[in-house]
Amino acid sequence: MEQVLIALIVAALIGCLIFSRWSPPLLFSAAMAACVMAGSIDLSSVMAKATNEGLVTLLLLLMVSLGLERLPWLLSLSHYVVRRSLPKTLLGLSGMTMLFSAFVNNTAVVATLAGTLRKNPYHAASQILLPISYAAILGGTLTLIGTSTNLIVSSFLEDLTGSGIAFFAFLPVALPAAMAGLAAMLLMHRVLPVSHEAYAQTHDFLIEMVVADDSRLVGNTVLENGLRDLGDLFLVELVRQGRLMTPVMPDEYLEAGDRLIFSGDVTKVGVLERFHGLRSFALDQGLLGTNLTEVVLLPGAPVVGLTIKQSEFRSRFDAAVVGLHRDGERLSGKLGNISLRAGDSLMLAVGADFQKRSNLSRNFLIIDNSVASHSLSTTKSVITAVGMTAAVGCSIAGWVPLSTGLMFLLLLMLSLKLFSAAELRRRFPFEMWLIVSSALAISQAVLNSGLMETAMSGLSPVLAGLSPTMMLVLIYGLTLALTELMTNNAAAALMFPIGYSIAVTTGVEPMAFVMAVALGGSASFLTPYGYATNLMVQNLGGYSRQDYIRFGWLVSLAYSSVVLLLLPRVFPF
Repeated sequence: MEQVLIALIVAALIGCLIFSRWSPPLLFSAAMAACVMAGSIDLSSVMAKATNEGLVTLLLLLMVSLGLERLPWLLSLSHYVVRRSLPKTLLGLSGMTMLFSAFVNNTAVVATLAGTLRKNPYHAASQILLPISYAAILGGTLTLIGTSTNLIVSSFLEDLTGSGIAFFAFLPVALPAAMAGLAAMLLMHRVLPVSHEAYAQTHDFLIEMVVADDSRLVGNTVLENGLRDLGDLFLVELVRQGRLMTPVMPDEYLEAGDRLIFSGDVTKVGVLERFHGLRSFALDQGLLGTNLTEVVLLPGAPVVGLTIKQSEFRSRFDAAVVGLHRDGERLSGKLGNISLRAGDSLMLAVGADFQKRSNLSRNFLIIDNSVASHSLSTTKSVITAVGMTAAVGCSIAGWVPLSTGLMFLLLLMLSLKLFSAAELRRRFPFEMWLIVSSALAISQAVLNSGLMETAMSGLSPVLAGLSPTMMLVLIYGLTLALTELMTNNAAAALMFPIGYSIAVTTGVEPMAFVMAVALGGSASFLTPYGYATNLMVQNLGGYSRQDYIRFGWLVSLAYSSVVLLLLPRVFPF
């Protein structure tokens, strides 16, 4: 009976991760709680999993990344590698991105580059941003700390064997695979949108304004009010008493309460302030004159599925939505009544407390943050880089564990005031901790219940007919498929116990299977949702879902082929 319950819990978890909109942290923690209630694991074991050394290392690294993100070198170097030649630009930017992503959080690398690169004078943003996202993914596979996927897999391995994955253990396989992926990107870059109109659309937000009762615009036509010639802003829709008018005719008379929907460059929204009685929520709340901050909604964010009005945006974030952009899609109706979706780009007018809110990382990827902390000084940058190098070097030499080195580096950063304790507390990766610790507990529950043993016994006749190489391909393929359907971290957490158990059951060395899960979990090149950086650039580059497939299929094929070719040779069965 216990095995049946655990099997149902795991099946429900996988199904919800793929088909529901519930967040992975919620799903994993609910599944873990169900395993506790089923009696397959006790609370003391759950707490032990929550303090797994590999997991602690992951958390420390993500917190240390708060300081590493502020190193000014990446942004400075990006100005030198953008050339008139697109292939040279892609080669230089991709190489630089891969190098930094091997040691710094991938999301931070792409977020740092995105704001600058989409304004470059030579190439459309759509020609650059998706290759940069893929380069960050490829670079992250090179080292233990390059991506959270590698650290999660190492945490699982350490939990089972007492020893995690070495810092550069990925390099012999990941580096050739990354080079193959880079070559594929250079071959396929012509399939991406190349018109500079695509660049213009990256700023093509929807902006909603309301005609006040006392406005001088009332009783005059759109043309008479001067709303036809606004440069980079265009009046596209008018909502009057629930009735939508589009297109808006020049001779249309305006009435009090009319909602005017503009499309265009949201940074020019100040132009609308000169019209008497033309108001927005942000302006009414005293926010429009403050800094504008661009964000992307994360999958599983609490506000996803809610309208802007329902989400109580101002009270949640001390921010008002000035503009919204979604995948090149024309949205109709009141901005406040549009249901938010994962991947939506929002332009926010932020208040003084915005950056102090603890819920930002659960909801947004911050792209162009005018309230973000400034880059570090030269002295602090050098000290930070030396400290990180020392922490990694001491770990490789075997002098101190990586977790210890990162802990001292974190204390050094706090002493140098690279960030405050309050800022660190807000950036604590609680969701990541919840996913990994819950996944470790669920994995233990599966083992304790005997479900894994039963499953492997049932699969033995099938596995007996497969060579180790075919089993490796199967595990890698399943991991790759799952990472495109959910998130890379969730896919790795689900597939590690399966891959490891198959290897042990069939009597082969499990390391190749462990690496297959780690490298397959990062191979998200076909959808915007498997990896945070892919989602980040979707609206910034004006990409459709088909663009990911057209550009990414050869990258995925080249990367996967090299991985599967080298894994049995580098990690023999």
